[in-house]
Amino acid sequence: MAELNTGDSGGGKKGSKKVRSKKSNAKVDLTAMVDLAFLLITDLGLPDKEDDNKPQKDIKVDQRRTMTIIMGKDNKIKWFHGLLESPEPGGAPTDAVYGKNGIRKEILKRVTSIPQVTGDKKKGMIVIIKPTKKATYRNLVDILDEMAICDVPTYAIVNDITPEEQKLVDEMNK
Repeated sequence: MAELNTGDSGGGKKGSKKVRSKKSNAKVDLTAMVDLAFLLITDLGLPDKEDDNKPQKDIKVDQRRTMTIIMGKDNKIKWFHGLLESPEPGGAPTDAVYGKNGIRKEILKRVTSIPQVTGDKKKGMIVIIKPTKKATYRNLVDILDEMAICDVPTYAIVNDITPEEQKLVDEMNK
């Protein structure tokens, strides 16, 4: 059992005429704290190791459900809905800013409209977040906050930017 002793054994100086009561040592049992630390460490879920020899399967996703957000330097964002080559109506690549009057407005619009378009409440919006090397950590946290605020059911951070998307990034960073 782990204990923390304060070291004061009570009493007074020898020869002092005042009568003092003896103080007991204060003890704090740290066993529960150690147990909690190990529980937190072991509760971390890690993905299974993948065999590099196995071919990976591409997952087909309905383009009507996807929104891609590309984060550039100087707090700049470019987003599109659907595929870049064939965006959904009203989803062509567009510049945006962070906050409730910027990207949040676009996300909220699609969070409600996508289940109506697909006809299934379980098939909600999927956001692909693509930070560039010039994007800041703060911007990534801001976008993740927007995912929580807008209650986006599925999102992923992907650092694979296609050559076509790179053209958008170059245009955005001018």
